Amino acid sequence: MNRSLKIFPTPEELVHSFADDLVNFIKEAIENQHIVTIALSGGSTPKLLYTLLADKYSCSVDWQKVHFFWGDERCVPPDDIESNYGTAYRLFLSKINIPAANIHRIRGEDDPEMEAARYSTELIINVSLRDGLPAFNLIILGVGDDGHTASIFPGNLRLMDSEKVCEAAIHPVSGQKRVTITGRVINNADWITFLVTGLNKSNIVEDILGQHEIAVNYPASHIVPVHGNVSWILDKRAGKYII
Repeated sequence: MNRSLKIFPTPEELVHSFADDLVNFIKEAIENQHIVTIALSGGSTPKLLYTLLADKYSCSVDWQKVHFFWGDERCVPPDDIESNYGTAYRLFLSKINIPAANIHRIRGEDDPEMEAARYSTELIINVSLRDGLPAFNLIILGVGDDGHTASIFPGNLRLMDSEKVCEAAIHPVSGQKRVTITGRVINNADWITFLVTGLNKSNIVEDILGQHEIAVNYPASHIVPVHGNVSWILDKRAGKYII
């Protein structure tokens, strides 16, 4: 595993740098293969990213060769304000030239157990396999202030080693149902990127990157790619104890 760390003064500077890296990564990947597969995340930082990509890069990439998926989804309809798909579509995907068939959303309005099974099949069909598991070119992740990533929460670490591609999950505080890809799929990606901003994440980030003993309880600390690289991209507040 190759791990890199970048820290930027502001979330906006973080997003501008990552957007440049992302576009260059996509262009290079397109040159080497037929399609590029990317799993998107929810959260406030991706919103900034989506807006920037739509405003600055809508014509910079052959988006017809990019397939978008999601690492997790809340069990809400696609037009719900909490829908990860809905946010990405509204701010970004609706503003670029991309075929509808390239957008592989998790159907949050459906039964979570059934949707986890259906989405597993969709990933197996549409994402290249490695060691029998989907191998994304890129998975974008965030970190919760409890150390969760995707919808793998503390206390449910079995999802890191699940034999399934996707599983249903439940938020431990709100009880909201979710659908998430599992840890073995995440760790099978070529490139995993954590985008983390905000002072409320600083202690978690320091525990994970400092490899403190408590970090074993945080799902995000178990993201260790088998074949690829992992990047931690922080703003100054999230990296307060790293700087």
